[in-house]
Amino acid sequence: MNSPLTVVADEGGQPAQPYYVAIGAAQVDEEDGFVVATPDNALNRAATEADMLPVVSERLSVGPVTPSALSLPPGTTPFFLIGTDPDSVRWLALRRERLVELRAVGMVVNVATAEDLAALREQAPDLELRPIPGDDLAERFDLDHYPVLITPTRLEQ
Repeated sequence: MNSPLTVVADEGGQPAQPYYVAIGAAQVDEEDGFVVATPDNALNRAATEADMLPVVSERLSVGPVTPSALSLPPGTTPFFLIGTDPDSVRWLALRRERLVELRAVGMVVNVATAEDLAALREQAPDLELRPIPGDDLAERFDLDHYPVLITPTRLEQ
């Protein structure tokens, strides 16, 4: 006979899954997404990508990155961190073919407006680019700067 589960700690948090609709992750249906009240009326709507903007990553800025070896789990999807600044746009243009070959996912860690994000996407329509704060990744990978490519075996600019 199985005994009932015992709750060790309940911090009162809410499930994060509804927020994933806006970033296209977790295969969450639009109707299951977080609903935001619009300021001009009482109607509710699902959160959109534009609601996530601006994205500002306090711990990251444009600059040089020292390459290093990594040991991430095999099968980890390669990803890269960029902004909408001229250095990131140049970096993206120079590495676009390789990024497509790797099927790397782009995380735009500093972007002010939906227009800026759209302009960046025009530079690489064959890549997935998502606005995502990068401070947590900066801490985990001991990063100060971007643009940077992170694969299961290497961190490189």
